[in-house]
Amino acid sequence: MPQSAPAMALLLKYPFEKSKMAQILILSSANQTEVLPALMLLSHRVRQVSAEPASLVNAPHCDLIFLDARSDLANAKALSKLLNTTGLSVPLILIVTEGGLAAISGEWGASDIILETAGPAEIDARIRLGIDRGINGEKDDRIHASGVVIDEASYSAKVHGRPLDLTYKEFELLRFLAQHPGRVFTREQLLSEVWGYDYFGGTRTVDVHIRRLRAKLGDLESLIGTVRNVGYRFNLNNEQDAFASAT
Repeated sequence: MPQSAPAMALLLKYPFEKSKMAQILILSSANQTEVLPALMLLSHRVRQVSAEPASLVNAPHCDLIFLDARSDLANAKALSKLLNTTGLSVPLILIVTEGGLAAISGEWGASDIILETAGPAEIDARIRLGIDRGINGEKDDRIHASGVVIDEASYSAKVHGRPLDLTYKEFELLRFLAQHPGRVFTREQLLSEVWGYDYFGGTRTVDVHIRRLRAKLGDLESLIGTVRNVGYRFNLNNEQDAFASAT
């Protein structure tokens, strides 16, 4: 279908065909051309699925997601939070109306927002910036230490490739210690950092969890060292020195 004169003028004014083509996914139940009209003037590959949790299961791969938040703000917010909870790995941009701007906050977990009336130049710029930020901000959410891999994103840990069956507090304790290798923490400090200031249990809880962690670490139990009369530390070199001993 031939482009209209205004559309052709925009394409000539902004050389979008020279931009890197991105894989864009739109989450919306509305007609694709109505959600963000100027997006259709760009060379990016655009796909759309319904803005429902069930649609996300088989959603196609993409470099960036546009979420339609123009009308149903409550549903859009719930879907945005769901995406972040399940491990969103690409930028998420909310499409909103002028009146909907006041409802957007950091609680949504979005990377950016854009008005539905945005022109092609602004849309293209936000796509580029969103993807570039995602690439530059990529980091490994895993902690590697002497055969132990702690994945903060999935709340899981492995020893030489074998999954560890950890409780939530056991994972939090292992993660905290591994994040500060070599540093000694008293039982009181661990209780405060892992269990929180509002926990009224005794420090014996720490000893119990340390003992369980060591048992599950098996041959690598010495990664968690005991410093007599002080507390515990994470031994990155997997060796206990003269000051460390088992509980």
